[in-house]
Amino acid sequence: MPPRSPTREPVTRTRRLKDPKGGLTAAGREWFHEKEGANLKPGVKGKADTPEKLRRKGSFLRRHFTHPRGPMVDDKGEPTRLALSARAWGEPVPRDAAGAKRLAAKGTKLLERYHATQERAKPAAKRSGAKKTRTAVAARRVTTAKKRAPAAARKTAPRKRTKKT
Repeated sequence: MPPRSPTREPVTRTRRLKDPKGGLTAAGREWFHEKEGANLKPGVKGKADTPEKLRRKGSFLRRHFTHPRGPMVDDKGEPTRLALSARAWGEPVPRDAAGAKRLAAKGTKLLERYHATQERAKPAAKRSGAKKTRTAVAARRVTTAKKRAPAAARKTAPRKRTKKT
């Protein structure tokens, strides 16, 4: 019996780690945790109804489909691993660049919703669009006036031009 080829073992290992429907299997996530310390979680398949799900799904869609790193279908017309990764997150498998762009746009909307929830969770004084008190507005006027004063003092009568001979 000939000795086993060294290239044969990694092929079976990667098949066990990669889900044929897209994404990684539980064994694949565990393998990356042991190898690199990565804390990978399965994709958000259902509705993104919590802030964490909004952030994770939105980030995934934007990261993978805004500027895809390859085609969505191979030479045989089968979806590539990149396209199948959308299925692992509960999204339709894109067939072309337009489908990838739609997924990226959905990711953008999810991230906007996530950031809106984070903004609402902040105290009113820390929000960017929070109503300011009169004293805060008055203090800003004073500092702005101080900054403007030197520029106003520099405005003097226009210089007279002299002719060169």
